[in-house]
Amino acid sequence: MKEELIRRFVSYAEMDTQSSEDSETCPSTPGQMVLAHKLAEELQELGLTEITVDEHAYVMASLPANTDKEVPVIGFLAHLDTATDFTGTNVKPQIVENYDGQDLVLNEAQNIIMSTKSFPELTGYKGHTLITTDGTTLLGADNKAGIAEIMTAMAHLLAHPEIKHGKIRVAFTPDEEIGRGPHKFDVAAFGASYAYTVDGGPLGELEYESFNAAAAKISFHGVNVHPGTAKGKMIHSSKIAMAFHLRLPAGEAPEFTDGYEGFYHLISMQGSAEHSKLHYIIRDFDREQFEHRKSNIAAIVEEFKSTYGADNIVLEMNDQYYNMREKIEPVRHIVDIAREAMEGLGITPVIRPIRGGTDGSQLSYMGLPTPNIFTGGENFHGKFEYASVDVMLQAVQVIVEIARLAEHKA
Repeated sequence: MKEELIRRFVSYAEMDTQSSEDSETCPSTPGQMVLAHKLAEELQELGLTEITVDEHAYVMASLPANTDKEVPVIGFLAHLDTATDFTGTNVKPQIVENYDGQDLVLNEAQNIIMSTKSFPELTGYKGHTLITTDGTTLLGADNKAGIAEIMTAMAHLLAHPEIKHGKIRVAFTPDEEIGRGPHKFDVAAFGASYAYTVDGGPLGELEYESFNAAAAKISFHGVNVHPGTAKGKMIHSSKIAMAFHLRLPAGEAPEFTDGYEGFYHLISMQGSAEHSKLHYIIRDFDREQFEHRKSNIAAIVEEFKSTYGADNIVLEMNDQYYNMREKIEPVRHIVDIAREAMEGLGITPVIRPIRGGTDGSQLSYMGLPTPNIFTGGENFHGKFEYASVDVMLQAVQVIVEIARLAEHKA
């Protein structure tokens, strides 16, 4: 199983499937459709049924039940795309057998080193097989580790018919990293009572709380005049944008917050004297505080409009997803099944809020309650991303055990 899992993951990771917020299509990039069809072919080879790939790169398939019991249909999901924060082109995964617990040289030529000082959790993976980047791209363990684990779990269940299970649905979705993953997902066609995204991080993660999330884009329009004659005429939009950012609470940013603390995060900025734009994401677990954060942004915009002119500042703000806890608490048994599956395998569940979002955040509000389980990846979205194959194998076992327990408890 180990070699099969590595082979699958590496083949997916090498494909460029970064999504793009600048695209209006779904999927937002063509590489996602290429991976979708590849997965459909592999599902066919495995022997799954009801395999579909729609025009938006949503892949669905079924593993038929092998029990006479009436068992609720359960689902497992992962997303096709990788993050936009760092390049995902020309990914070259590196396999480190029996990791020695020391600093890892990712790229000798460019002197790119992943140190245990900067990443102290690395030492906990001593003896593991790790898959890393070559220091020039992200890895894509988020979420191709989840894809590989679901595929490997389905292969294992097919090879071991003595493990009884109900009907299982699997799905692979586009554009999760830009918040659009479930936008065209057909919950009725998927036909599951509940599901799990395999989209978490370290061993034992089990999450059913997510941020409430919004995005805000603020455009600033100025007046550019030759600097030699600019006095009293120039209105420098970039300086207005910088002043706007300084009005937000400095400590309420990702680099200063954890646990249940929310934040404002400046995703990007572009600017000149004439035109500038700030792009933020707004996050909070508490709905009331979430609304307060949005109101604060809007209030500062209104203040700046009164100073610099109503036509010179434009706010676009929209909600992206909400805390899925509200929809999962009434069906808490689906979290308990995953917890019991982990404990039965000797894994200590780490139940904590997701400081981010998964497709499950939106799917839970679409009628498909969907907690999140670990994949074995660390340092997502950057060049120091890596995954432990040992933990990935445990994720496969958890998927299999959830399927078994769901049948056993029916």
